[in-house]
Amino acid sequence: MSIQTAQPQLSRLDEPALIGRTGSRRPRAARLVRSMMMTSAGTHIPVLRDEAIAALGIHRGGRYVDATFGAGGYTRAILAQPETRVLAFDRDQTAVKAGSALVQEMGERLTLIEARFSQLEDIARVQGFAPLDGVVFDIGVSSMQFDQAGRGFSFRAEGPLDMRMEGRGRSAADIVNEADAETLADILYFYGEERAARRIARAIVHDREIAPFTTTRALAEMIARVAPNRASDIHPATKSFQALRIAVNDELQELLKGLLGAERLLTEGGRLVVVTFHSLEDRIVKQFLAERCGRGETGSRRLPGETPPPPPSFVCEGRQPVTPAPAETAANPRARSAKLRYATRTAAAPYPLDERLARLARLPDRDKGKA
Repeated sequence: MSIQTAQPQLSRLDEPALIGRTGSRRPRAARLVRSMMMTSAGTHIPVLRDEAIAALGIHRGGRYVDATFGAGGYTRAILAQPETRVLAFDRDQTAVKAGSALVQEMGERLTLIEARFSQLEDIARVQGFAPLDGVVFDIGVSSMQFDQAGRGFSFRAEGPLDMRMEGRGRSAADIVNEADAETLADILYFYGEERAARRIARAIVHDREIAPFTTTRALAEMIARVAPNRASDIHPATKSFQALRIAVNDELQELLKGLLGAERLLTEGGRLVVVTFHSLEDRIVKQFLAERCGRGETGSRRLPGETPPPPPSFVCEGRQPVTPAPAETAANPRARSAKLRYATRTAAAPYPLDERLARLARLPDRDKGKA
């Protein structure tokens, strides 16, 4: 058994340009939180847990990565199968500490590491934990993080303007108080899909000259004042807080790097399972799998002389995305925006990173369309 800490290679967050039921449903901004139900015994259950575990196709003696350990819901379900082993990741020190009891209980079958899942390939190889039979991702901030006012993720409670999953690096307050108006507008528009991005960014720059923003409530109240959302029951600050959280934690780049690492580690027949909670994440996963399942650019759409795509590295089956059943959303309204996508690894070589996909995970170099 082991709990380890890996020093993450921080992305470019210190720079100004910061970067079951089938069918689809457009997620509402108010639900952009990775959610968990709680049983009567107090155990947290990840959204779509049963569907995700079924999609993993767990078998005796298999090796699996739980890329987002959280409260250990997926890990427990995987280890319930005989002789399975899990390498689990979480960048949140609090989650890793809370998982120590499970590590002790499971012994050598579980290794829990404090690290970003973008590092999963390097760490798995160092641990001798490759190839893999399955990788599961549950993307975004967890309900446990969101509900702790001191973490600064929520605008509904007074707390420090932080939003760091790791507790180190550039905070939301640093971005809000230091980035120029253009950078702030880009973050709010592209990461939060906030139509009033320019208006909010200008107000931030103006107000911080009087006093810096240090609390979630101060920022949320300012946004509600300059960009009220009278036509909806969604709080006016919802999209801006989502955008800042994504920027602080480099979430889209992390997702893309994690997917690429999983592709390189999975053995033939291994399963990739990803649960997302908003359209930006789902768009990346959808295009990643479409391209690698041979559903991307067709021959008629390729430029003359362009090299045909390589053989598919994944097989995508069934109607996707899978969304929560009515009973789950009734018990946990935060689950309503969840989407699960999955695929099975083939023997083909991993794909190189395509620029079309890379663009989805970074701020576009353009400034049109913002209010």
